[in-house]
Amino acid sequence: MGFLHGYPQRGRLAPSIIFDQLQESLVEIACLDLEGVLIPEIWINFAEKTGIEALKATTRDIPDYDVLMKQRLAILEREGYGLPDIQAVIDTLEPLPGAVEFVAWLRERFQVVILSDTFYEFAQPLMRKLGFPTLLCHKLVVDEQGKITDYQLRQRDPKRQSVIALHSLYYRVIATGDSYNDTSMLAEAEAGILFKAPDNVIAEFPQFPAVHSYEELKREFIKASERELSL
Repeated sequence: MGFLHGYPQRGRLAPSIIFDQLQESLVEIACLDLEGVLIPEIWINFAEKTGIEALKATTRDIPDYDVLMKQRLAILEREGYGLPDIQAVIDTLEPLPGAVEFVAWLRERFQVVILSDTFYEFAQPLMRKLGFPTLLCHKLVVDEQGKITDYQLRQRDPKRQSVIALHSLYYRVIATGDSYNDTSMLAEAEAGILFKAPDNVIAEFPQFPAVHSYEELKREFIKASERELSL
């Protein structure tokens, strides 16, 4: 019996033939970062609401996500803010202009997965507004008073590891993101695209095309696809 319906039977064909047939039947999947690509940066908006400038730092500024999160939790502890305070700000946010339409356009042409370094406790209200695309991210550890005591990373370098896992399932991956923590995902994918990335990231990773509008991003996805697609 075949390992996946519709794919070649492993025990009946030479490996080279199997590989050639798999290449012809690969399904393309789009992997997207969330914050800065589809929704506003949550921490920046919370920083603006509270007036805490240090909370405006993101992975655009501090590439090591563990260092960044430890800094954020220390500030929350010092200032006395908890999860309900952050969620109250998130409830006021909307997807970036054009994001809902872009996700709908993409889902008509690709399987779509959001790979994010946000947390489920933050993202759910905004996922509803985006039509609930699949989201892979992290979890917070929160006590009974709503204090964020820790966080649980899904795994190290989770965006890249997700692309590796999708490759093991014979998906062809096109990925887009805006920051340092997206670049290993972009490199692992068959095609990587920077979207609204800051100048320092664009300069450091010139191998990735850089675009700044959803219309340009659509064209890059079409260009990267091995299928005949249209706008």
